[in-house]
Amino acid sequence: MKKILILSAFSILLFSCGGKENNQSVDQLIESKNVKELQTKKSALQADIAKIEAALATLDVKTEEALVSVLTIKDTTFNHYLEIQGNVDTKENILVQPEFSGNLTSLTVKAGQRVSKGQILGRVDDAGMSQQLASLENQYALAKTTFERQKNLWDKKIGSEIQFLQAQTQMISAQKGVAQMRSQVAKTLIRAPFSGTIDEVFVEKGQVVSPSAQGLMRIINLGNMYVSTSVPETYIGKLKVGTEVDVFLTSLGKTYKGKVRQVGNYLNPNNRSFGIEVSVPNPENLLRPNQVAKLKIIDYSTKNAIVVPTNVVQEDGEKNKFVFTVTNANGKTGTAKKVLVKTGKSSNNVTEILSGLSANDIIVTEGINTISEGMKLNF
Repeated sequence: MKKILILSAFSILLFSCGGKENNQSVDQLIESKNVKELQTKKSALQADIAKIEAALATLDVKTEEALVSVLTIKDTTFNHYLEIQGNVDTKENILVQPEFSGNLTSLTVKAGQRVSKGQILGRVDDAGMSQQLASLENQYALAKTTFERQKNLWDKKIGSEIQFLQAQTQMISAQKGVAQMRSQVAKTLIRAPFSGTIDEVFVEKGQVVSPSAQGLMRIINLGNMYVSTSVPETYIGKLKVGTEVDVFLTSLGKTYKGKVRQVGNYLNPNNRSFGIEVSVPNPENLLRPNQVAKLKIIDYSTKNAIVVPTNVVQEDGEKNKFVFTVTNANGKTGTAKKVLVKTGKSSNNVTEILSGLSANDIIVTEGINTISEGMKLNF
């Protein structure tokens, strides 16, 4: 192509150098219909063209060639991912509320402190219930002693059955009274519902608290984190408990390996989606509730797949998809060939090729827009 363009330029230059006289003489020769003169003129022009060809031959001009980058195709495992956004959360993140109204007489923890399940965090004034409990315990002890003595007599057939049953009833009633009062007194103790860390304390010792007021403190356990999100209904059946998930935390710039731990059974009619939960390890305690996470879930996988970079797949005027391959490869040269392909799914900037290519085929990856079929390629 370059050679033709240069030849044309030389021809134009040749004619332009001849001036108008040469052009007119040619016209006159044509009008005169002088065959001999016309043949002489043709020979002269052909001689000039031959000189131009000879000059071009001495130049190192490569015609119809292109410098490209290539890639040899290999069989590989192709994974397609569903990419969605979710929020980090934990079910062990609560505001601790008192069960009893009164003055906060004791507060034994502070923000940042680690606590164990059942540990006492504070105490509310019991308004004299401890004294009532002590009195009921004394009554129960007396009723129990009376019952045991009546039972010994009854076993020896001494006394009446009514006396035995009355003593038994009084003991049981006193026992229930003690248990009930102990339950009430226990409500004045504020205990940790699970092991975790006191994230924030909202009250001070001596403050009046009640179940209906703001929580006393927030306790969080970062050891059982998960990501919750919604998935379109088209993925029903594709996601199962145990499916591995890549969880990327934008704020941390880190990717964690998680697993689907729960798949919702309810389909939201508003957006036609269902919920899932993905458990995420937190060995460094960097995860926090409400962090934004990007999930990559494998929804399609195939072995021995033929994949190519997505940008090498082109489309012609007839909507046929194609790639350029290298044929007659010899060292660092070859010939461009247009190959029609059928594509599958795309993921991570690669596309699965269902037909048209085979393993060990050489495809052009860079310089695609400068080549056409049959061109000589250098790579």
